[in-house]
This record gives sequence, structure tokens and C-alpha cells, in this order.
Amino acid sequence: MSKNEEHYFCSGCGVQIQTSEPKKIGYAPASALTREHVVCKRCFRLTHYNEIQPSGISDQEFLDLIHTLSHKDALIVKIVDVVDLYGSWISSIKRLIGNNTLLLVANKIDLLPKSLNRNKLQHWLMREASQQGLKPANSTIISTVTGEGLDETISIIEEMRKGKDVYIVGSANVGKSSFINQLLKRHGDEKDPLITTSHFPGTTLNMIQIPLDEQQSLYDTPGIINRHQLSHYLSDKSLKLVTPTKEIKPMVYQLNSGQTLFIGGLARLDFIKGEPTSFIVYVSNRLTIHRTKLEKADQLYQNHIGELLQPPTSEDEQAVFDFKSQTFKLKDGSVDIVFSGLGWITIKGAGVTVNAHAPKEVAISHRTSILA
Repeated sequence: MSKNEEHYFCSGCGVQIQTSEPKKIGYAPASALTREHVVCKRCFRLTHYNEIQPSGISDQEFLDLIHTLSHKDALIVKIVDVVDLYGSWISSIKRLIGNNTLLLVANKIDLLPKSLNRNKLQHWLMREASQQGLKPANSTIISTVTGEGLDETISIIEEMRKGKDVYIVGSANVGKSSFINQLLKRHGDEKDPLITTSHFPGTTLNMIQIPLDEQQSLYDTPGIINRHQLSHYLSDKSLKLVTPTKEIKPMVYQLNSGQTLFIGGLARLDFIKGEPTSFIVYVSNRLTIHRTKLEKADQLYQNHIGELLQPPTSEDEQAVFDFKSQTFKLKDGSVDIVFSGLGWITIKGAGVTVNAHAPKEVAISHRTSILA
């Protein structure tokens, strides 16, 4: 790397710029160094052609970078996806950030029903965080799309940081970079470069520093990859289908025991035992739900995967997934069966037994209903 390149970092993803090896990370043509804001080839292709190139950086390297925060004195802002809370949760967050003060921010509220009570949701969020062994100093709910909650959150950050640096952390695709871009638009210099955003995992590759004042800065950090999320096993085409972009419209099914619901060909829920019960599906509205008899479910999957039951499609590496199953015996209340990176099914009934199926790499869990 030449001396001329040593001080250039991509304004989109934070990686150090190099001009000599086009196939390696951080490449930009030498002519790009004359621009006010330098962008690497990877970010340029992603922004203009929606094309993602491998980062060449391992999951452990991302974790090691975040772990450096445990040695700093800073405010940590952890952003999660409210639609995929478990899928976007960083299980090792306490170890990674040390004793630093934590603000928990739930993004993508625009994807949940508008009628949802925000105060109730915030109580649910704090309760779920506590069950994960985390006690944030405060929490907020936002949408980087509609702007809901952003000004309040920015004010809370300014109050909580007490003159310290601020680090934005989270798993891939929770909206960290989008949040910072909104902050720049509201309170930054209009000439500030915008950070590259996309629905592809691993967009930000290094810490991106944005000055807050003469001494302190705000940092965007690389998204941690949670391998139990379905999104990491899908083609670009299928990923676009499973990623909600507007308010999720719940699909309600009144089922008898012995019936099955398929979410495309990506997940399945069997109603094994119980009285007739309501099953409410919350997934991207671009996905199709299929109901069938349990006794016919295996044959339906074998005969129609990739066709009637899609995604996956012919573009996916795994045209047929190796499924695992997990049994849940639900005693009472309103419970969500959650498929990491896909969505959830709310079951409203007592004494219900279900079997949930998903690709073996994908986490399945249950929780008190987010919308109960």
C-alpha cells in the first residue's frame, strides 16, 4: 500500500482503501482518491447495482473488533430488529461491551401493526432483554424509514453519553447504518457522506468514525453475523422475498388438530393436539402460506418444494433444506413460535401441542406474544 493510500478509508463501509489489487477488499481506482469522499468498489457496486461481493473477513474478526469496546469508556447503543428480536440479538453482548452504559434501541417499528401500543411494546422489550441477561439503562423504539422515535432517541443519546464517545452495535441488517444516516441528515453537515446500507449481511466492514464535537465521536461498527438466521442461507432473490419492507399484514387461520401450515418452503408448523385454535402468521407479505392436512404434509413438501412451496427457488444453493423439528407444549396465554430471520406464528389457545420445522441451521424458539 502506497503512502498516498494510508489515510483513505471507504466512507461507505469503513475499510481501508487500496488501489493495486482489484479483486481484494478495499479496492478503488486511483482516480477515486481525488474525490471528496472515497468509496470502495464493493460499496459502489452495492449502491448502484445492488450487487454484493464477499468481504473476505471472518465472523471471528468482526467479534474481535467489537470486543475492543470492553476496554473503552463509552456509551454503547445496541440496535435490534423488533420484527426479529432473537435473530438480531447478540448473545455475547455483555462480554463484548464490558461495563459500559447500554441503550437498547428497537428498530423497524414501521413493520408492525400501527395499532400496536408503544408503551406496552417497550415493556415487552425490556422484559425480553432481562430474560436474555441484559439490563439496559434505557430503551427506545424507532423506525429509520418513517422517522418515528428518532429525534427522541438522539436526545437520549446526547443526555446519556455525558461527553463520551458513542458506539452503535448490532447484528447484521438491524439498521445501524440507516440510523446513523438519519442522524447525519437531522443534525450533521449536509456534506457528510452517507454510510452504505443494504439488506445484505456484512455491509459495514470496519468502524466508521463520525465526529460529534471536537473531542468525541460516534462510531458505526460492523454487524455481527448470527448464523442461526435464515437469511444467511438464501439467494438474493429469496432474501428479498423474506425481508419485509412495509407493514406486515397478519394472516389468520383457524385450525383443527391434524393440520399443517407451510411458510413457503422455508418453515412448517404442525398442529398436533388441542381444541380448534387461531394461528396468526407474521411474515413478509410476499410469502405465501399453505394449509394442508398433517398426513399429507411430507408428500406436499417432496412434490412441490421450489414450485408451489417457494422460496427456496432454483437460485438457492439448497433447493431442498434438511429440516429439524421442535415440539412445543403450550399451557396457556398467547405464544409466538419464532423462526429466526423469517417471522413468527402466534397461537392463541391453551393445552396446545405443535411441532415446528425449519432448516437445521435456523433457530426456533417461543416467547410471550409480542402482540398479546
